[in-house]
Amino acid sequence: MPEKPFADARACASEITSICIVGGGTAGWMTAAALAKKLAGLPVTIRLIESAEIGTVGVGEATLPHIRAFNSALNIDEAELMRETEATFKLGIEFCDWGRIGDRYIHPFGDFGPAIDGVPFYHHWLRLRASGAAGGAAGRLDDYSFPIVAAEHNRFQHPISDLDRLESTFGYAYQFDASRYGAYLRRYAEARGVERVEGMVKDVRLNVDSGFVQAVSLADQRVFAADLFIDCSGFRGLLIEGALAAGYDDWSDWLPCNRAIAVPTQSRGPLGPFTRATARTAGWQWRIPLQHRVGNGHVYCNSFISDDEAERQLIENLDAPMQAAPRRLAFTTGRRRAFWKRNVVAIGLAGGFLEPLESTSIHLIQDGITELLALFPDRGFDAPSTAEYNRRMGLHYERVRDFLLLHYVATQRDDSPFWRHFRALKLPDSLQEKIEAWTTRGYVVPYEFGLFLPPSWVAVMMGQNLLPKGYDPRANTIGDAALAARAAAVHDAVTRAVRATPDHADYIRRIGAAGSLSVPATAA
Repeated sequence: MPEKPFADARACASEITSICIVGGGTAGWMTAAALAKKLAGLPVTIRLIESAEIGTVGVGEATLPHIRAFNSALNIDEAELMRETEATFKLGIEFCDWGRIGDRYIHPFGDFGPAIDGVPFYHHWLRLRASGAAGGAAGRLDDYSFPIVAAEHNRFQHPISDLDRLESTFGYAYQFDASRYGAYLRRYAEARGVERVEGMVKDVRLNVDSGFVQAVSLADQRVFAADLFIDCSGFRGLLIEGALAAGYDDWSDWLPCNRAIAVPTQSRGPLGPFTRATARTAGWQWRIPLQHRVGNGHVYCNSFISDDEAERQLIENLDAPMQAAPRRLAFTTGRRRAFWKRNVVAIGLAGGFLEPLESTSIHLIQDGITELLALFPDRGFDAPSTAEYNRRMGLHYERVRDFLLLHYVATQRDDSPFWRHFRALKLPDSLQEKIEAWTTRGYVVPYEFGLFLPPSWVAVMMGQNLLPKGYDPRANTIGDAALAARAAAVHDAVTRAVRATPDHADYIRRIGAAGSLSVPATAA
């Protein structure tokens, strides 16, 4: 997955002299930190209003590799960030019981083996499988992926610089405490001039002529005006919906899960460099290992299971004692019809929500910030820029929606009404076309805008037993014996590389990134 750095907004920021961010949390402080960095040196006042009385959702603990580009653009030291947020490394996501009960696979941050003569390796594996080699000389497709095998053995190291070796061909992300990440970015932003205002917004004042937001007033009667307002107020969308009525596209027909229960537990056992998502009877359960605890939760649809039964199912499947009482959340999957309306831009939950099955919540915040900086306005707020922002963000959300929905429809499960619901579902045309191209000959249609690149689609479709009828005929240009030898060499190279890779927890300690991670017993 390519990592997209910030655009330089300074050249077009001259006329914006004041920015007001309504809402803190991860979205608010990511936005504040990015603006403080990228608008440094300009006469722009950045103010963030938040209230300690309003809690944040704060359950998004798993990230995608793109977060590294965001942190790098802020010149954040990785080891320091990991210590402050109790972070672990992440090589991918393990999916259990999705294709069939008992199945498991890992969606890695990397490809499956090197391309051969320009043809993706998985096509050659499909050819070996068709010839009867799979399960014998060919083995699992997963065995040709360094990040998958390393994750399965709880091992991690940074990608190396030698591009000819498999240890260079993967990405990585973090699993961290989202509330601590927000607090870290708050300190970063305030040190660079962002003003934090404690207070609760009670009223939004609109300009009677333009309909733009003119100011917000707080419960204590203070009033704050600005040129640009950024709505990070969460699900309620205080500005974008409450004041400007942007509208909301409800995607519950495709993604019906509308509830979540979150609970932390103690850390036990090996420290895995991956997040786990286990399918349940009416949703799925997450497990995210941090240094100081494990984040757990159950995402489900309350039309198929009661809240109490969902909580019982979650607790019965925890692998360690709880550290706090379970916390319940409600949501509606979908997106604003306009992320940017007049002089208000909605970022984070104020802009939309997609269940965190593929750890996309924080990434969609990053997308919102990155696209805002690329199309940063002046006080004229020209319509073409606003329309382009809405087009781009709409595509970001729709592409993620399709990828999440793939997990629910590429399955053989019919053991509950929830799973049978997806059997009769009419898919979005965009996803239907993607699946048809895949099942015909293993081709993944690339997107101009889209978070998940072809290897991600391959991982899920192959992992959930949605196998194509054929493969790229160019894979036949190499002889049988030569292909078997090439595959065996890749398999052996992955095995050797993983054996030489350090234990995940030991590596965190070695690079100075350990927070409360305990000292190994052998070193005590």
